Amino acid sequence: MAFLKASSPHGHAANSTNQFMRLVMLATLPGVAALTYFFGFGTLVNIAWACLVAISCEALVLAIRKRPIAFYLKDGSALVTAILLAIALPPYAPWWMILIGTAFAIIVCKQLYGGMGYNPFNPAMAAYVLLLISLPVQMTSWAAPVSLLHSPVPDLWQAFQLNFGLITPVDGLTMATPLDVMKQNNGLDMQELWAANGQLGAFGGLGWEWVNLGFLLGGLYLLYKKVFTWHAPVSMLAALALMSVIFYDGGSSNSGGSPLFHLFSGATMFAAFFIITDPITSAVSIRGRLIYGALIGLMVYIIRTWGNYPDAFAFSVLLMNFAAPFIDTVSQPRVYGHAARNKQ
Repeated sequence: MAFLKASSPHGHAANSTNQFMRLVMLATLPGVAALTYFFGFGTLVNIAWACLVAISCEALVLAIRKRPIAFYLKDGSALVTAILLAIALPPYAPWWMILIGTAFAIIVCKQLYGGMGYNPFNPAMAAYVLLLISLPVQMTSWAAPVSLLHSPVPDLWQAFQLNFGLITPVDGLTMATPLDVMKQNNGLDMQELWAANGQLGAFGGLGWEWVNLGFLLGGLYLLYKKVFTWHAPVSMLAALALMSVIFYDGGSSNSGGSPLFHLFSGATMFAAFFIITDPITSAVSIRGRLIYGALIGLMVYIIRTWGNYPDAFAFSVLLMNFAAPFIDTVSQPRVYGHAARNKQ
């Protein structure tokens, strides 16, 4: 029998983690560009401040643990965590809220478990849930699309001042998200709801359709670069679409929204390609990834439609992080030769 000549499973390039992290950061650019175009410069300020806090917290904990600071900072994992959390937070979020969330993600959710590779929960999503439960008003104050603002759109310097409380926000700078509008719908069918709300676009949220397309483009780039496999994101999107097809009744007031609305509103594509594909906290077997992604999609629809939160990716991801070891246990592939031995 001929065997392929391949390196052992532990063989790897010293900078492979850094390369993967750089690819992830690069892939977020289309989605971040769309967020900036439709919702202003607040997201860029979020990212810059979160990255500074993340590097500082990582260096501080590494120094306390007497670990080589430069070596671990070079892997880029702290920056990726900061960027993902900053993208998930509302633009123009208060500086202290970003500080609390980022510090919690790096110090508590990552370093206290031993650093990258040891954390059982996605740090960015754990920090997001902490902020959402503790500061619901600030976390639900999402920026209005710039096309709906009655005042001039804040430039980059004004966005910085808004984030750090140096100027007072103007009226109408924030409004309900399209998922909030859908959840709070009282008696209007889908056609009437679209006519009555300017923040709803062609088939999803105004601007959110392009934001999701941007993160879809970045996700496809990561798939092309083989940063992760297709199993978890595709199964998540398929489960979410299937649930919305099953419960979409043609657009009555009881409808939870069309499949296109759920796929291209909120954080759907961002979560599918940048959150649930985290190799540390997700299932690792192929069958396990399919189950893991499908269960996240199922829970997202349930919470969006019948739960208390308009978007539910953070809660769904954390619950599946908790279940990932069990999913891997029950989805392990059969040992080679096992069936044949049982027949003897």
